[in-house]
Amino acid sequence: MTGQRIATTPSGIAYAVSGSGPPLVYVSGWLSHLEMSWALPAERSFYEALADGRTLIRYDKPGCGLSVGAPGPHTMARELAALRDVVVAAGLERFDLMGISLGAAVAAAWAASAPVSRLILYGGWAHGPSVAEPPIQHHVLGLVREHWGLASDLLAGIFTPDADAPTRAAFALYQQESASAETACAMLALAYEIDIEHLLPRIAAPTLVLHRDRDRAVPLAEGRRLADGIPGATWSVIPGRSHLPYIGDRESLTRPIRRFLGLSARHRGAAPTLTARQREVAALIAQGCTNREIAARLGIAEKSAEAHVERIRYRMDFRSRSQIAAWYVASAG
Repeated sequence: MTGQRIATTPSGIAYAVSGSGPPLVYVSGWLSHLEMSWALPAERSFYEALADGRTLIRYDKPGCGLSVGAPGPHTMARELAALRDVVVAAGLERFDLMGISLGAAVAAAWAASAPVSRLILYGGWAHGPSVAEPPIQHHVLGLVREHWGLASDLLAGIFTPDADAPTRAAFALYQQESASAETACAMLALAYEIDIEHLLPRIAAPTLVLHRDRDRAVPLAEGRRLADGIPGATWSVIPGRSHLPYIGDRESLTRPIRRFLGLSARHRGAAPTLTARQREVAALIAQGCTNREIAARLGIAEKSAEAHVERIRYRMDFRSRSQIAAWYVASAG
């Protein structure tokens, strides 16, 4: 099991470090939450695959997850400033850089003006207005702004069509926990507005661009457009419908990424598991029960309930009860 260590930059950007080896900085899509993402089994498995042979560094963008917000509009300049803060705080000089979805545009813009060892882009685009027709953009932005709960369910279906019901439910909750409706709307608006096509010819780093052939959120043609603009980029189409990289066939995605990074095939260890009693405790935590309430429901001492919670945290490498709850929801069924 690969542990995760969380730190914060002086500007309030939270970042997580896992694995060991040369650094790989990961720029997430429009929303993220370092603790919640580590609790979702599918997402954590994806990150552990990236961290096997690399020091994986992920971060929450301003106003998302564990990071503090910042005044003013959400812009590409703010995205790049957050990435710069993490790079400086982690003491990095040369590193591999990976971006997914909106993060692919951020990573590409960074690589156009700063040296990186290798660049990996997944599910990305260079011209936001081409991702969806204006009426669709207007509808989605309005739904996020006015009905964030309903919008998170809708987007979970678009982003994760290959996921089972518990995973989709967990991701819908994950989005709401990651950011307010206002922040989510501002970041989604940026996704529709960005235009970095003029920056692509400046990228000198070896680049791998990946896209799923039936991505429901971002058309395949937009991924190809991104790859065509980068000199010498390797274009890889993989099967699947889900926009999120960790949903669907993860192996078909992590295999070419690891090969591009010069890593051998991954030898996976056993995933952490809980005892039957610990799963009972986790289920009650997901229902919002306190340790005292858990003790009463299970007929055990409150100290025993507290001990079970601590063992769950240790075994699953969790820091909070919310992580336990998110993990249980995603694992139910």
